[in-house]
Amino acid sequence: MLSTILSAFQVADIRRKLAFTAGMLIIYRLGAHIPVPGVNVNAVNAVQKQFGGTSILGLLNLFSGGGLGRIAIFALGIMPYITASIILQLLQVVVPSLEKLSKEGEVGQARITQYTRYLTVGLAFAQSIGYVFLFHSFQSQAGESIISKFDAPHVFLIVVCLTTGCVLLMWVGELITQRGIGNGISLLIFASIVARLPSGIQSWWTTQDQVFKVMMPFIVLAIVGGIVFVMEGQRRIPVQYAKRVIGRRMSEGGQTYLPLRVNMAGVIPVIFAASIMAIPPTIGQLVHAHWGTRVADFFSPNGWHYVVGESLFIIVFTYFYTAVTFNPVDQADNLKKYGGFIPGVRPGRPTAEFLDRILARLTFPGAIFLAVVAALPVILIARTHTQLAIGGTSILIVIGVALETMKQLEAQLMMRSYEGFLR
Repeated sequence: MLSTILSAFQVADIRRKLAFTAGMLIIYRLGAHIPVPGVNVNAVNAVQKQFGGTSILGLLNLFSGGGLGRIAIFALGIMPYITASIILQLLQVVVPSLEKLSKEGEVGQARITQYTRYLTVGLAFAQSIGYVFLFHSFQSQAGESIISKFDAPHVFLIVVCLTTGCVLLMWVGELITQRGIGNGISLLIFASIVARLPSGIQSWWTTQDQVFKVMMPFIVLAIVGGIVFVMEGQRRIPVQYAKRVIGRRMSEGGQTYLPLRVNMAGVIPVIFAASIMAIPPTIGQLVHAHWGTRVADFFSPNGWHYVVGESLFIIVFTYFYTAVTFNPVDQADNLKKYGGFIPGVRPGRPTAEFLDRILARLTFPGAIFLAVVAALPVILIARTHTQLAIGGTSILIVIGVALETMKQLEAQLMMRSYEGFLR
């Protein structure tokens, strides 16, 4: 890993991409500290405890990089875009026109991306309105109004600023993907979580439980090693290619393999599950009624209801996203088209059934592992009564994004290593 990073800095093109990515992330972190106009900063500081710990607001504040707790320009973070992506992914399964678009290559994907952007703007606007009323409800706790003037023009100004900040973040993420090192949206979430690492280290160092203080580094190393092992684990299916006659030439047959990863969905199911589970408690926080408070407490991130719900969603989304990204029927057709076959398995439908059976067996342990890692911090909190600044979902996202980023760097270095040979 260190050699890859050092080699990347020696290539001018990659060095420019890394500098561009770093610049975009710095802009993101600056925007997470600039409050929107019309907000009383002193009153916001008085209710900071509402956005900490393992409450739902603390979880949303984590994904916004602390911007929500400061009511900053980037308070919404990138979560409206993630939610819009989830909705479009689900609609591709049930809406035939969207499913057709998804199979039209780059043109279809560009159209779906445009729909995702429009939906992101709508979700960000609606979410901004909800947050403004939520901030206004903290007036009794702050002792003074958080919104300086709670009238239609000032509320509209704050809503527009928050929505614009989310749209700007979406554009920044796409710029990082196009002109940076890739995975722009994931890197924004990565930066939001890593920004909380100092407070997490401080919480661990100042804890009164000495046994927990000693054991925590070993637990973290074990979790990190397990996540890397599962995410990098794969089943290699041998593929044999027969000799083919193309024009006047005969291509030699060869043997290769089809890699099927244990966790083909990556960290996407974890992000999906966290987004879905954040909806009920957010609505409960916005509704000033007894049932709203009960809903928010019922789905609190440090409760077993949240753990069970998130684990089920992680398992379901792991199977769903794996089915979306890897189609056994298409893979079998491609192998048959190019003269490839799996030894001992007939081409066509038997190959598709074989791949589907192998994929189902691989996906199950990967989904269970993701659910266990996401639930582990809640168990530690219940046993040690110590608040953790970063949960299992955050650890999965950080490690998954780091691995994907390293693969992007290695791929770009490999392309440049063959530059002299191709000349």
